[in-house]
Amino acid sequence: MVTRLSKFFLRTLREDPAEAEVTSHKLLLRAGYIRRQASGIFAWLPLGLRVKAKIETVIRDEMANAGAQEVHFPALMPREAYEATGRWDEYGDLLFRLQDRKGGDYLLAPTHEEAFTLLVKDLYSSYKDLPLSLYQIQDKYRDEARPRAGLLRGREFTMKDAYSFDVSDEGLEASYMAQRDAYERIFQRLGLEYVIVQADAGAMGGSRSEEFLHPTPVGEDTFVRNDSGYAANVEAFTTAVPDTVPFGDAPEATIFDSPNTPTIDTLVAHSNAVLDGEYTAADTLKNVVLALTHLDGTRELVVVGIPGDREVDEKRAEVAFAPAEVSTANDDDFENNPLLVKGYIGPWSTTGAVLGEESATGIRYLVDPRVSEGTSWITGANVDQKHAYSVVAGRDFTADGIIEIANVRDGDPAPDGSGPVSLARGMEIGHVFQLGRKYAEALGLKVLNENGKLVTVTMGSYGI
Repeated sequence: MVTRLSKFFLRTLREDPAEAEVTSHKLLLRAGYIRRQASGIFAWLPLGLRVKAKIETVIRDEMANAGAQEVHFPALMPREAYEATGRWDEYGDLLFRLQDRKGGDYLLAPTHEEAFTLLVKDLYSSYKDLPLSLYQIQDKYRDEARPRAGLLRGREFTMKDAYSFDVSDEGLEASYMAQRDAYERIFQRLGLEYVIVQADAGAMGGSRSEEFLHPTPVGEDTFVRNDSGYAANVEAFTTAVPDTVPFGDAPEATIFDSPNTPTIDTLVAHSNAVLDGEYTAADTLKNVVLALTHLDGTRELVVVGIPGDREVDEKRAEVAFAPAEVSTANDDDFENNPLLVKGYIGPWSTTGAVLGEESATGIRYLVDPRVSEGTSWITGANVDQKHAYSVVAGRDFTADGIIEIANVRDGDPAPDGSGPVSLARGMEIGHVFQLGRKYAEALGLKVLNENGKLVTVTMGSYGI
């Protein structure tokens, strides 16, 4: 039935709304597709619903072609299943939590792995029932800290999430590729440019993880790619580790006076003046003190050594230390740990001597992969107004572990040896995971195999 424009429920705006920051948000409001109800929460108007319905039709077509069947779960879910998988706590402040009149705990689901797993557990018990792929198109809820880009990062958003169930890892790989191929067909039909990148699974867990990103300057994700086909989210990018350097003939580590040099720039300038060298920030080892807040509320300090010409990437740090929350150490942290000399911190180890001093704090010391055995650095001496040079990794200090939190830059080598990468911005439009058996084990999803033995089902998760 045709609706006359004169009767169509539509009002356009002449000016950009004050609360709209990105172009897509401005246009959706001005053209009458959506209306704001609260921060990150929008009403769909008739014009917007028509477009949304057409997108959902494309998705349903391709899900059917991939062999997936549609179900629909409630948005309001009980606490118990999410507690069994650990995500009641892992999601932290992202969860909308509430109670019913009897005091029972519920949440507005950010995603539905638990519900799908329990549904299959309730109805299926044999390998003959598998493989199985189910999906839904449902609203999700996440209490985003800064919902400011219209529909791009809302607190309520519509998502297509699909889940595959298989007996074997080989079966999971086939299901994964079927969904991955379906995503490519969906985005091609919608005319969306996309890049498939290696990604971190985050709170979802699992092994293989890939994101479909739409390249756009307003995207919240940074990714890297090169002309040889390598592409990865910065959170999943791994550093090409330098070869071990022989250090048998390396000069001994030497402490020198370095007054008023608490920054890398001042240290480089002073070192070039007193050490008669041509040093750059890349020759220095910067030691950053971070505070981790764990799920049980405990606070832990860690010291991370990274090359002085690099900065800590907040997103990479969040992934590396997840599920703990990461922040910069504050003045109280330094006051409570006087052996950490602010501005002059050197290599730190809980297991051995560093420049002749024993670590007595128990603070973990982690390093960037570039701080490999045999590399030599100018770094803090753990003494006020003093640094040290010719400090060799593996000889003068050992770390308690390796961690990837330094920023990625244009020109960094791809870990697969395919050449240098360049940085780009993108918006996540799809994500596919091989979850494995994490949720099935937590919730007891098992079936009898062909030998009559109970085996844990392996799963995949696929969201748009």
